[in-house]
Amino acid sequence: MIDINKIREALPHRYPMLLVDRVLEVSDDEIIAIKNVTINEPFFNGHFPKYPVMPGVLIMEALAQTAGVLELSKEEKKENLSFMQVWIK
Repeated sequence: MIDINKIREALPHRYPMLLVDRVLEVSDDEIIAIKNVTINEPFFNGHFPKYPVMPGVLIMEALAQTAGVLELSKEEKKENLSFMQVWIK
């Protein structure tokens, strides 16, 4: 498991744009992470009233950040990693 402190060391993002709270499992090519979302998130006020949905662009950003944690957790770290591809199964 990777906690928020290690995630903050790996990623430059900070609240409110840090969208990974914890990593439950990580291997060479797979990662399972959590973002705790509550109804009090500011984007729920207008997206959509009476039917709150996390905006898709924020879901994609969370996936990209999770992929970043996966790449940066590898023993063979790449300096200045600036491009990644993310696939969704």
